[in-house]
Amino acid sequence: MKIVRKNYLPLFIPLFIIMIISFFNMQNAKLIDSTYNYHLIKQLLWYFLGFLSIILINKLNLKKLLNYSFYFYLFSLILLGLVLIVGKDINGAKAWFNFGIFSFQPSELVKLTLSLYLSNIIANSKITNIKDEIKLIFKVFIIVLVPSILVFLEPDTGAIIFYLIIALCLLLSSKISKWWFLLLLFILTSMVILFIGLYKYNQDLLIKLIGTSFFYRVERLLTFTTNSSYQLENALIVIGSSTLFGSGLNKVTLYIPEAPTDFIFAFNIGNFGIISGFIILFCYLVIDLYLLKLLKEIKTKKIKLFLISFISIFFFQQIINIGMNLGLVPIIGIPLPFLSYGGSTIIIYFIYLGIILNFLNSEGINIYR
Repeated sequence: MKIVRKNYLPLFIPLFIIMIISFFNMQNAKLIDSTYNYHLIKQLLWYFLGFLSIILINKLNLKKLLNYSFYFYLFSLILLGLVLIVGKDINGAKAWFNFGIFSFQPSELVKLTLSLYLSNIIANSKITNIKDEIKLIFKVFIIVLVPSILVFLEPDTGAIIFYLIIALCLLLSSKISKWWFLLLLFILTSMVILFIGLYKYNQDLLIKLIGTSFFYRVERLLTFTTNSSYQLENALIVIGSSTLFGSGLNKVTLYIPEAPTDFIFAFNIGNFGIISGFIILFCYLVIDLYLLKLLKEIKTKKIKLFLISFISIFFFQQIINIGMNLGLVPIIGIPLPFLSYGGSTIIIYFIYLGIILNFLNSEGINIYR
């Protein structure tokens, strides 16, 4: 038990610091928009449910439970279908179930069930020839395609990116030939060149091929550097004008749209200064190194693959969100893990950690040996 507790420290200490910083930012969010008045209370609730989920998951026999990963995946697909019918429309996307005091986003649950199901399939696959490789690739493609189509209809482009990252990273960790990835890179490069060519010389044909809605979504990504949004401009102003310790608690210097979610990093720096930004980055670095160290120690194939899927989206989310706040990448609506407001993401990521720590306990892994 002492070893287990010691194993937890590099994860929970930085996570606790991020949590406290998040609470302070939710308090300040009340000052910029009345719709954020209850964000602090809800964020407290999300963290409570998150830690509770870790405790409950560690009491389960996950080795048996993971055998039912297909049914978890199927359940999440049903929820994706239902949300298109009865979901709440927020900012033009029908992606949330509304339960009065809180909302739930099933596309976040799909990250978890997809990780579980694909990890199970790839771990159990036997690759002996090219036929087995094609069979596995096709199976993974279909498993990712179905939720991607449903999420695209919401629309939620950001979630689709996560599904693709999970699938690609797990396939890279499988025994299939790396030549498949060179082929995929060639196909994607060709598609990008074709898209840019049509975008530049024949937009009418491109709109006929991909539809008006998708065309304008992609166009916003292509022109993000030349047509800076109001929220990005304000975020950069806040970061650029911030002092070492910021404006402090219960003070806000400038309004930033989506401050508690997509632009939490810039909002935090404005609130608590440049020093708080470095503290957040250091906390993420400690967690990242902990996960990579844990990945090296885990031998069970299923849980190793599951951890790879979590690391891939966790890293990606940090890079993209901070890049968005600094104007380095397009704004695609991706929050910063554990710091941004959002019950669905926080609870799902705690469940990820709960599953990982369950295996850490059951296998008696000591990452300090």
